[in-house]
Amino acid sequence: MPIQMNPAQIIISIVLFMVLFFGIGFIVNMLLRSSWVPAVVYPFIVVLIVDRVHMYEYITNFNESIVSLGTRLTGLQPVDIAVLSAGFLGAVTAGIVIRILRVKGYQMF
Repeated sequence: MPIQMNPAQIIISIVLFMVLFFGIGFIVNMLLRSSWVPAVVYPFIVVLIVDRVHMYEYITNFNESIVSLGTRLTGLQPVDIAVLSAGFLGAVTAGIVIRILRVKGYQMF
């Protein structure tokens, strides 16, 4: 049975994930000088958040781990998808902002 969330909690969660991953993405982009690393790494972070299988089981028990991951991903509620999508949007926005700042002449580290 899904847990009921207050609309205020949903809005705060969406904004929090977006700001959190924008900030993390911005810092990673500054340090690594690569605009899209957080956006590429984000799906792996989602797998860590959603899946309850240990990472070593993807090596030792690959087929069952992938089936478990697929089951967990298809079982996400629309609210969960919205929150996770907001995090991805924040990571992509960080890449766009860093790229714009570099074009305008700002040097980060």
